[in-house]
Amino acid sequence: MEVRRADERYRGGEPAAGISSLHAFSFGPHYDPANLRFGAVIACNEERLAPGAGFDEHPHSHTEIVTWVVEGELTHRDSAGHESLVRAGDVQRLSAAAGVRHVERNDGPGPLVFVQMWLAPVAPGGVPSYEVVHGIADSTPYAVPEAEAMLHVRRLALGERTAVPDAAFVYVHAVRGEVALDGAELGPGDAARITGAKDLEAVATTPAELLLWAMPATG
Repeated sequence: MEVRRADERYRGGEPAAGISSLHAFSFGPHYDPANLRFGAVIACNEERLAPGAGFDEHPHSHTEIVTWVVEGELTHRDSAGHESLVRAGDVQRLSAAAGVRHVERNDGPGPLVFVQMWLAPVAPGGVPSYEVVHGIADSTPYAVPEAEAMLHVRRLALGERTAVPDAAFVYVHAVRGEVALDGAELGPGDAARITGAKDLEAVATTPAELLLWAMPATG
């Protein structure tokens, strides 16, 4: 298990435009050949948008984009005609496939914080697709079959335990709170990259929220 701390992330965004970004993997001008991906995960970005700020229309292709809102509401529009508001507790997925363009904005009155995770699909191409699961229930897995990946959302009370999925690759991102994981303490923004996960547990040392990706060896 390798732990990456929140303060080790690459800083990006455009602070003058109300956009602050933290990148867990090589992203844009921040290139590290030893930090390109883990399993199918190729990006895990923490984004903070001030009211009125956002990302203008931009393209994606051959990428599965999954977004988890922490605070506020995210306005999404894309070239396939989808438009939605994504709020805390919702899972949003944009399958870019052969190519799609989208806009992401904070049109709300307060700050917007979200975690956006990009996964590499098993096969390129295809037809873009989009969905939002509003208010996903705790412990309900969310499948991204195009990347052979499964997202597990865990909201833990103080002292509560949760099993870490057994998988060839498990990526754990601490959204909020603190947990103990196999002898390591994870706080907000920290992540653990686990290879060959088996019979592991996370224990909340404060109320906590975790995102866990489970992926096979082929991911």
